[in-house]
Parts: sequence; C-alpha cells; structure tokens
Amino acid sequence: MSSDDKNRAIAAAILPLVGGAENISTVAHCMTRLRLGLRDRSLVQDEALKALPSVMGVVEDDTYQIVLGPGTVARVTPEIEALVAAAPQPTHSAEDLAAQGAALKAAQKAKNATPFKLFLRRIANIFVPLIPALIGCGIIAGLNGLLINLGWLPGVTPALAAIASGFMALIAVFVGYNTAKEFGGTAILGGAVAAIIVFPGVAKIDAFGQTLSPGQGGVLGALGAAVLAVYVEKWCRRWVPESLDVLVTPTLTVLISGLVTIFGLMFVAGEISQAIGDFANWLLANAGAGAGLLLGGLFLPLVMLGLHQALIPIHTTLIEQQGYTVLLPILAMAGAGQVGAAMAVYLKLPRNGSLRRTIRSALPAGFLGVGEPLIYGVSLPLGRPFVTACVGGAAGGAFIGLFSMLGTSVGSTAIGPSGWALFPLLNGNHDLGETIAIYAGGLLVGYLVGFVATYFWGFSQELLDEFNVETEVPEVAVTVGYGTPALAPTAPAPESESVKI
Repeated sequence: MSSDDKNRAIAAAILPLVGGAENISTVAHCMTRLRLGLRDRSLVQDEALKALPSVMGVVEDDTYQIVLGPGTVARVTPEIEALVAAAPQPTHSAEDLAAQGAALKAAQKAKNATPFKLFLRRIANIFVPLIPALIGCGIIAGLNGLLINLGWLPGVTPALAAIASGFMALIAVFVGYNTAKEFGGTAILGGAVAAIIVFPGVAKIDAFGQTLSPGQGGVLGALGAAVLAVYVEKWCRRWVPESLDVLVTPTLTVLISGLVTIFGLMFVAGEISQAIGDFANWLLANAGAGAGLLLGGLFLPLVMLGLHQALIPIHTTLIEQQGYTVLLPILAMAGAGQVGAAMAVYLKLPRNGSLRRTIRSALPAGFLGVGEPLIYGVSLPLGRPFVTACVGGAAGGAFIGLFSMLGTSVGSTAIGPSGWALFPLLNGNHDLGETIAIYAGGLLVGYLVGFVATYFWGFSQELLDEFNVETEVPEVAVTVGYGTPALAPTAPAPESESVKI
C-alpha cells in the first residue's frame, strides 16, 4: 500500500468512529495530534478509536484530540479534510445543529474554559503553526555552523546562513499575523503592525530617551501590537460608517497601533524580553541543578495538561536573543524519564504480553521525544510509574542544570523536537562536541533514574497482582501499541478513563 493510500485508509477508519463527517465542525492539527471540533461528543466511539493501530491515544479538551504522532498527523489531516468536504451536507437546520449536544458542550466548556487556560491555549495557537519553520531553519543553522567549524564549503555557508536566518529575522510578522487571526481581527493588519518592529527605519526614531533598534521587543512586542490592532479594528468597525469602512478602518488600525507600538510597546516589550533572557541565564548560572530538577520533573504534568505549548513564546524569545533556548534541553529530560520508566514496566510485568507489545511499539517514538504514547498508553493509567518517570526527568534536568552552573550552557536552536531528535539542533557557549556530550549524559541519567525509580518504587503489590497476569487481548487491540485496552487484564484500567484534559 502506498503512503497516500495508507493515510487515506487511516482517515477513513477514524471518520465513522467520531460520528461521521456531519459531526465534525473543524479540523486542525499540531505536532502530534489531530484536533477535531465535534458537534455531538456522545457520537464518538472512544474504545473503538483507541483500538485502531494508528491511534496512540485520545485527549479531550476544547477539541477532541487524536494522537497520531509526528509526520503521520500532518498527512492524515488533509485526508480527513477531504473526506469531510466530500460528504453530503447535513439537512438539519441551523437551529437543530446549534441545539445538538448543547448540554454536553456547555458542561465541557465549564470544565475547561477558565480564563487562564483559554489564555494559554490562545498563545499556543499563535506559535504552534510556526514550529515547522523553526525546526527547518534550526537544523539548517546547525548544519551551517558545523560546516563553518570544519572549514568546509566556504562558498555555500553564506547562503545557508541566509536561508536559516531569514525566517527568524521576520518572525515578528508571522506572530502578528497569527495573533490577529486568533483574536478575531484581520490577520494581515496584525502582520502589518508587527512588521514595524523589524523595519530597519525604526533605528532613526527615539523613544523614552533611547534610539530604537530593529527587532526591539521581538515576538512579545509583535504579539502585543497585533492584539492592540485587533481592538482598534473592532472599535472602528462599530463606529465607522460602512461606506467609509474599507478606507478608514485599516488606516486607523495601522496608524494608531503603529504609533503605540513605536512609542511604547517596542520599548516595554524589549525590556520584558531582556528580563526573560537575563533571568533564564541567571537562574541556570546560580541555581542550575535545582532549576533543572524542577523543570525536568514538572514538564510531564504540563504535557499531560496540554499547557506545555504556552512555553513556546519564552523559547522563541531566547532563540531571538541568544540563538538558542537553554530551557528546551532540560525539559527534554522529561521524555528520558518516561523511556526509563517504560523499560522498567516492561521488565516488572513479564506475563502481561499485551502491555509489553505496547511498550515495544511505543519506545521508538519515546526515544525520539514523542512521549504521549507512553504517557497515555503506559505510565499514566498505571499511576506510580508516571510519578517515577517524573523523577527520572528531574534527575536528567538537574544533570544539565549542574553544567550550566559550571559555565557550560546547552541549548537548542529551534523548538519542537526532543529526545534523540534534538541532537541536530544543539548549540551552546562551548564547542559542539562538549554540548552534545552533556546532553547525551542528561539523557542517560534520565533513562537510568527513571528505570531504577520505577523498578524499585513504581509498583505496589496490588498493582503487580492486577497487571502481571496473562492477558487475552484481541489482535486489533494488541496492534494498537498505545491504547489503554492493552493495559487491562480483564477491562480497561479505571484510572485511564479519568484522564481528560
């Protein structure tokens, strides 16, 4: 079967299990998850969906999220969109569709729509679409640095530098565009206002007694400028006559927002950005081991809650300032702890063949930094192994943080990859070999501590009695690799049913 046929088959298998095309209102995806807006949540067949070989798990949030893994999700999403577009339109009236599942939707919103979570989700929605470009440019930057250090291809390295740096030089424009779109304004006006920040001509302008610098304020300034532009635009839409709207509204939006950006936001956002960079450097230089312990240990719960994407603006700010983010390699240790814990579970439950098959199929993704299959398919439903996996992540984070205290920073030139996939993106304040060695050492510490903590303290006797048994699982459930049915000797573990985000 060709790759296209395989992806089309995955989409065709998923669609009826989420209620069919008529039950889907929106289709989107992030790095690993297919995100579906559903009209009626009760039509979803959760267990059947988890039993599909291509599905690593499901997460319920403001959208229904199906974990397919990196690469696969980007190829399956267009197939889902095509099937939805080709399906006959439902004959229900607008009133019928609005009423359908209203009670369930209201209950879900009440649970998830806290102001803080909605704010973080919006921030993530702005930056997540930028990740592919950050990864591509980051890898090219790392390759270019290697060629320069080796003295190879001197005629090509300037071109590679331009390719790698072009996106980062204009990232503020893309942030402004996405921000305006996310907050309900005209996207291009948000991009136009944010473009002021990177325009070279701002170097001729004085604000607060200082001469501005192109790029001052960075992505935070762009975000603030675009949000302001949205509010100005909405105000204009309310008060400007329709006959003048097409001329007056965009003009006033760009003018007012632009002036505030130049004579206020650029300076303020620049100070905030500088403070973020200074604090991150100070923290790792003075309390690196402790900071790494906390960051590495708490990152898995953030992933479980889906809040880890809110860290993207901080990573991006650090990359703008220093060329790399020192936080990502520490946070990546959480995945190492997860891998170590999974290997311990594999050895502790020798009779549970279905769970061992699950772990074998999920480990390759875990080594590459995709932790969701192991989280939702193994450690979280079991309980204690999730905690001991966090212990492994904390140990790996402390290891890297310790070297930051000793003067050797380990950073990543882009965001998105983790685990072994982060090696091509590594950078720091010392030579590349030393940076790679420290990161590899952190991974080994995470694997080892996660394994030891899980093997000796990750199981109560009751848990062993429940799960270390021969399992009779239908072949379709066994081939899932990541679904909760593989965990249960007789029925799905009760804990797994309560995992909702």
